[in-house]
Amino acid sequence: MKLAKKFGKTFGFSLLLMLLGVGGAFAATLDEAKAAGQIGEKQDGYIGLVHSNVPADVAALVESVNAQRKARYEQIAQENNISLQDVAKLAFTRALENTRAGNFVETSPGQWVRKP
Repeated sequence: MKLAKKFGKTFGFSLLLMLLGVGGAFAATLDEAKAAGQIGEKQDGYIGLVHSNVPADVAALVESVNAQRKARYEQIAQENNISLQDVAKLAFTRALENTRAGNFVETSPGQWVRKP
């Protein structure tokens, strides 16, 4: 909780903007891929493939979104003098809160469940 208080307002606002607008052109496609059960939120703060047999454009989307997230996480970590892993953990917590019912989330490495 101490970590969240240290940079909660700045991080929360930045993360919310990032999650809502990760490359505006990708937003609809990201939502569609999540709704189709192709991708989900991973515990490490990144997007993951729920199944390995997804179209190439979905795999490319995951790579692009994850690269953008990593860049933003690194910026937040540097600005707040904390580790990248701590930022990613908090990002997963926030992403989990914002994940729509029925979309996939990772409960342990490689284990996917639909959010109730």
